[in-house]
Amino acid sequence: MSQASTELIRISGHPGTVPGAGLNREFQVCKLVDTTTCIGCKACEVACLEWNGYTFSETTFDNSYQTMPETAWNYWNLIKFNEHERADGSMMLLMRKDQCMHCEDPGCLAACPADAAIVQYANGIVDFQQANCIGCGYCMTGCPFNIPKFSPEARKVFKCTLCNDRVSVGLEPACIKACPTGCLHFGTKKEMKEMAQTRADQLRDVSGFADAGVYDPPGVSGTHVIYVLHDAKNPELYGGLPKDPHIPYSVRLWKGPLKWLGNLAMVGGLLGLAWHYMRFGPKKEEPIQPDNGNGRRP
Repeated sequence: MSQASTELIRISGHPGTVPGAGLNREFQVCKLVDTTTCIGCKACEVACLEWNGYTFSETTFDNSYQTMPETAWNYWNLIKFNEHERADGSMMLLMRKDQCMHCEDPGCLAACPADAAIVQYANGIVDFQQANCIGCGYCMTGCPFNIPKFSPEARKVFKCTLCNDRVSVGLEPACIKACPTGCLHFGTKKEMKEMAQTRADQLRDVSGFADAGVYDPPGVSGTHVIYVLHDAKNPELYGGLPKDPHIPYSVRLWKGPLKWLGNLAMVGGLLGLAWHYMRFGPKKEEPIQPDNGNGRRP
């Protein structure tokens, strides 16, 4: 693979290089999840754990095939099972692979105050550098998909890396390698969007799903994990997938106007101190008067 400069990655305040900074990553990568062909086998869950070196967690049974209620700091990939009753009275089991969406405009990166704790490569992958993480958890408040999770033991935040270590050497993510039905695909963003749209057209024209479509939300400028849904008008049916995700306004506010106002207030305070010093000089300590013996000072 050809070498490239560190300009191929976009990093907020990063002082030097990061793993993979010298690799050519000019292609916008994307993972396509076709929920209509997912069989819920959970092979992707197992592959994710094994590749990233995590042990299997204790599962939680809640009258569903779902492994646990949500992802965890050491469980980055979860198949969500949701029963849905159609208009004709028939039941559907809507399954969705829940993981980091790798937003083009990532809320976690916008909210993070630590230099180089979160990096975004030019290919779209959003990666966490735990060595620089300060454990503040602000990234969790900035994510509209509720993905980053805090580890009480490590005091760090973790999430799916889209197998950046594999992608950087030309391999596909481990979950895609393990999928037995072709539900998961990986390639450039353009290729995956075209494939997803073709599948959505097929669902509308042949299978009778009039509202089938592609989930690539514009509120975060698109994502590098996209879905084909039977019902794209109601993504909430698929385990709470937000219909119009966007970075919380509170994050935009405190990292934008409020940050500048705070900086101006600090500069104003320093200028005020300097003016007071030049106008009145240093504060002089008054001498202590001796006690006259009756507990009073003259």
